[in-house]
Amino acid sequence: MLFWFMGPPPGGPWTRSLSGPASAGPFFSLGQGRFLSRIPRKAVDFRGFLPFTPLGGAGPSAIVHAIFQVLNYYDGWVTMKLTIDRAALLRSLSHVQSAVERRNTIPILANVLLRAEDGALAMTTTDMDLEINESVAATVQAPGATTAPAHTLHDIIRKMPDGSAIELAVDGSGNTMTVKAGRSTFKLSCLPVGDFPELGGHDMPVNFAMPAAELRALIDRTKFAMSTEETRYYLNGIYIHAGANGNLKVLRAVATDGHRLARFEMPLPDGADAMPGVIIPRKAVGELRKLLDEAADTIEIGLSQSKVRFAFDHIVMTSKLVDGTFPNYEQVIPTGNTKVVEVNPKLFSGAIDRVSTISDGKSRAVKIALNGKTMTLSANSPDSGSATEDLEVNGNDNMEIGFNARYLMDITSQISGDGCRMMLADAASPTIIQDTSDPSALYVLMPLRV
Repeated sequence: MLFWFMGPPPGGPWTRSLSGPASAGPFFSLGQGRFLSRIPRKAVDFRGFLPFTPLGGAGPSAIVHAIFQVLNYYDGWVTMKLTIDRAALLRSLSHVQSAVERRNTIPILANVLLRAEDGALAMTTTDMDLEINESVAATVQAPGATTAPAHTLHDIIRKMPDGSAIELAVDGSGNTMTVKAGRSTFKLSCLPVGDFPELGGHDMPVNFAMPAAELRALIDRTKFAMSTEETRYYLNGIYIHAGANGNLKVLRAVATDGHRLARFEMPLPDGADAMPGVIIPRKAVGELRKLLDEAADTIEIGLSQSKVRFAFDHIVMTSKLVDGTFPNYEQVIPTGNTKVVEVNPKLFSGAIDRVSTISDGKSRAVKIALNGKTMTLSANSPDSGSATEDLEVNGNDNMEIGFNARYLMDITSQISGDGCRMMLADAASPTIIQDTSDPSALYVLMPLRV
């Protein structure tokens, strides 16, 4: 039996110059009976390795022995090799590794997929619900792919000296990746690329774009009201849908935990008319918001019934959507609140923070007493004592109502103008809060008994 694994070599019966790409996979696959495509740039005379002639009848054992001689000759051969700037690698790893859970029962989910080709290193992480992919420029000596522990690799690169050139190289077995910088060398265990799961999300029937600043505002004005109760999973995210405000088509974002509600709207982007109402999960919202800190341009958004994709710069983030029905939030927005008071939001927030210091319990309840042009905030504790503070306000109503201090400060911190408008009904009914200079955001807060 004769294996013609090289084919008729040019320039003689045995000598062939292997001067193709300087990158590669294993020399020979016994299962497939062929060479894989990537081999080091080197000229080899196979006469010293192969104990048979082109027309000879060497047995299989001799052929296998010859193959291993070739493999041993290429000690140090790699399947992937690249050099990359430490700052660029660290920045991208910081983005993708945050999607990886610290404790994983599935080993491959603790790894980052590294794919080097075409002058770039692409990094991908996933937890099966969220996937982040980012590409960064690199000098690729040998194209290839592997997976390595995400947090460990990030920690190693973080501790490398500023200005370092990082070399990543995967050995011929594919089981070990060497990380080098200066005199430091690390060897990380790798897992097969084929085991790394893909989230998909390539087919997005609805596509539109919006400025990064507007998407940041949409998230910031609503995310604090998301629920953290796993039993009400349909509230664990931001609900985004196309709506209308009079004759104006709007993109509306809503979040609620049952105690408070935040709604923000903006003009509907071109192409978003057909979008379904979707709930973006809490983790995806948090990861997206961190990525947006470094985004200055337009964000491309793709939507399907089950997934959402955000693409900008060299980053693509894909997430599954919450599989649930968001409640009819319009029903909890009161329409008959006739008592109106306006107060400076910064002074209001500071007074709430000071007075609530004396409060007991998680709610840190504060009482608000309105008496014409004066608002009195107070808190009492059987163990600690009491506190009061007066503020000047614009209003003419008299009433008392209690609120969770933290919830109230979460809302006032979103008001950037000079006026905070509160529309109240009575001590047992929800209150509407708005920025007097920005009607795009609306907040609803349930009262407490104090």
